[in-house]
Amino acid sequence: MSLPPSTPNVATSAVFQAVNCRRSYSKVTALAPTRAQLLPLVAAAARVADHGALRPWRLLELRGDARERLGTAFVLASACEGSEAIKLAGKPLRAPLLIAVVAVRRANDKVADWEQDASAAGVAHLLTLLLDDAGWGAMWRTGPLVRSAAVRAVHDLADNEELLGWLYIGGIPADCKPGVRLSIDPADFLKVL
Repeated sequence: MSLPPSTPNVATSAVFQAVNCRRSYSKVTALAPTRAQLLPLVAAAARVADHGALRPWRLLELRGDARERLGTAFVLASACEGSEAIKLAGKPLRAPLLIAVVAVRRANDKVADWEQDASAAGVAHLLTLLLDDAGWGAMWRTGPLVRSAAVRAVHDLADNEELLGWLYIGGIPADCKPGVRLSIDPADFLKVL
């Protein structure tokens, strides 16, 4: 009979520390990771739980003009005008790099669409942790326009794809204030059946 592994000191685990200190950066600098810097992070994020190994996701880099096209799509989808339209069009310009997170729903009798979406969301979350570990600030943004026709068109989505939002990525400002998140009582969220 084998004995269970000894209980490690979770509080000193690098993974625990990364997760416990995770935060979103609503403001970032104009620096952004290169494609070459992103590729190993994406490869690591692909280790997410993925029933059936379907890899039901893809990521799209939006830099430069692609962010402006997204801003135009926001305005088209919202039908706003004037200063409100200018403000909305500028939202994708708040970070030098956006990564669109796309759920790619693959026909499968054993893996439901919601489970495939969960895997895609898991990739996005792992990627934010990996970006943070690499010294980049990131924030996952969504909103009411994510599923609009104009925004779908900019991302050239197929019928079996849904946009889950964007990771806004850039450098961490030197004057960045510490992230604040209210603590929870984990017993309120972890129940026993």
